Amino acid sequence: MTGTAGAAVGSGATSAAQSLATVGLTKAFGGVTALDAATVTFRQGEVNALIGPNGSGKTTFFNCVTGMIRPDGGRTSYRGEEITGRAPHLIARAGIGRTFQLCRVFPRMSALDNVLVAARSGGLWNGLRGARRRAEVDRARGWLTRLGIEHLADVEARNMSWGQQKLLELAGVLMSGPETVLLDEPAGGVNPALLDRIGSLVRELNAEGRTFVIVEHNMDLVMSISDHVVVFDRGRPIAEGPPSVIRSDERVLGAYLGV
Repeated sequence: MTGTAGAAVGSGATSAAQSLATVGLTKAFGGVTALDAATVTFRQGEVNALIGPNGSGKTTFFNCVTGMIRPDGGRTSYRGEEITGRAPHLIARAGIGRTFQLCRVFPRMSALDNVLVAARSGGLWNGLRGARRRAEVDRARGWLTRLGIEHLADVEARNMSWGQQKLLELAGVLMSGPETVLLDEPAGGVNPALLDRIGSLVRELNAEGRTFVIVEHNMDLVMSISDHVVVFDRGRPIAEGPPSVIRSDERVLGAYLGV
């Protein structure tokens, strides 16, 4: 586990232990500072959670880290290599996959084709044409099975429930083989049965070697699957540690729980 956010980044820990780290990451939109010199380290091989009240900068943090938006200042490193300012596809190629609050799936394509396209580059048509090899199809079906939606392989994504679409998006991310997976509110709008499946799958994949960083408001899920929790408030980390510590941290109770 890491200590305080500032100490973790500057402590001399080996790059192998640092899956994802930022130093002074800053982003403002007009007069609103979404990230305020955020310095934080997430550890390789763990299920990390990033929590905080609405507007605390969590999704902006994900967007800056994955190249979706450019930060105004600071830097991001992944496994010891700086990735600040890289294009999203290059960051993905480095080993970081992510999901979004609002599912990014192709609504008029089948679940199977959604997963196949997610693993290919060179445009939608080239992706489908090149992905139809037997090995790729088998691997895609394998991920659909792993997520419990193999029976929907030929169903268009628009005809799937919101929770099923979330699982489909995750299948596509996993198809590309990331070492680190960023999940943005995986529990949002998901029924309890599917939520249990997501939680179990995260722990299974983590046991197989994948690192996770999860932005989530469902505290039951966070506390049950996380090894390490970072708490954001007003664009910067205010506390971090194991769930047992975060539950009783007065700064968290004040900023996140409003007491």
